[in-house]
Amino acid sequence: MLEDKNKERTSLEKMGEFGLIDHLTQQFTIQNKSTVKGVGDDAAVLDFKNKKMVLSTDLLVESVHFDLSYMPLKHLGYKAVMVNLSDIYAMNAKATQVTVSIAISNRFPLEALEELYAGIQLACKTYGVDMIGGDTTSSKTGMLISVTALGEIEENKITYRSGAKENDLLVVTGDLGGAYMGLQVLEREKEVFKVNPNNQPDLEPYSYIVERQLKPEARKDIVELLGKLEVLPTSMIDISDGLSSEILHLCKNSEVGCALYENKIPLDPTVISSCEEFKMDSTMIALSGGEDYELLFTIDQSDFPKIKGNPSLTVIGHITNKSNGANLVTRAESLIPLTAQGWNSFQDS
Repeated sequence: MLEDKNKERTSLEKMGEFGLIDHLTQQFTIQNKSTVKGVGDDAAVLDFKNKKMVLSTDLLVESVHFDLSYMPLKHLGYKAVMVNLSDIYAMNAKATQVTVSIAISNRFPLEALEELYAGIQLACKTYGVDMIGGDTTSSKTGMLISVTALGEIEENKITYRSGAKENDLLVVTGDLGGAYMGLQVLEREKEVFKVNPNNQPDLEPYSYIVERQLKPEARKDIVELLGKLEVLPTSMIDISDGLSSEILHLCKNSEVGCALYENKIPLDPTVISSCEEFKMDSTMIALSGGEDYELLFTIDQSDFPKIKGNPSLTVIGHITNKSNGANLVTRAESLIPLTAQGWNSFQDS
């Protein structure tokens, strides 16, 4: 993270915890009727009337989930919110509120946190979500960010991982593998920069995949689209750990098998070209890469005419009997059992 050495830095000690929270949250506004009281009291007050509330939480840890040598703090704030909103949309719900808690070491001045919260605010404003509270504390090991997201949904529209049934179609949004390949580019340029700090990388040819890594977008638009099309998925999950891992979650929870067709997996041209450059297999990257935050869902075959031809949706396979297992059907039409090779935070890197 490049920094202006001459810029005045404001120590957090001067602010105090409550002064810091007041300062960082003063630009946030209320956007949802369900938010009765947001930041500024001992607890938030919410009123969801006759709807169900859904809730998800994620923890992001410096040097495990993000690297500040190439992740701008504003992007990090935005991404921290996206990671959680994606889980709410994967329930077919409307995201309405978030809480944000951070632990920071004394190497971060106030100006750094202002950047982080500017990203959080942009995410909240863009997605119509209220930031209703959180906590700040000190850390001896770097930065930690914990975001909890809440949402609302009518009970009969909740989509779990467990509803897929035999002959359902397997559908994915957007394209896959971009976030992982963006990470490969950033890691490579970081190593080049270490050797020659005067060498500024040209990331323009990789702009799409780098943005997929640094500033992902949760698929609120898909939940709205499915509502307009009157399509209620039978099961759904977001793609955070790689396509194969998420398909196996759906199959396990729904007690079914599946056939995933290799030639149907959507790949952006930049992903294909960067895989060639890095000598990686693009199918393997789509299956195992992770952090795309697209949605994977199943629909009844009778709903196919409603989604047919939609550029945001791709049918990549179908659900089979559990006894068949979960398989990749290769371009050569051979069957390969799917394995969960997605990202594992407890695995040695």
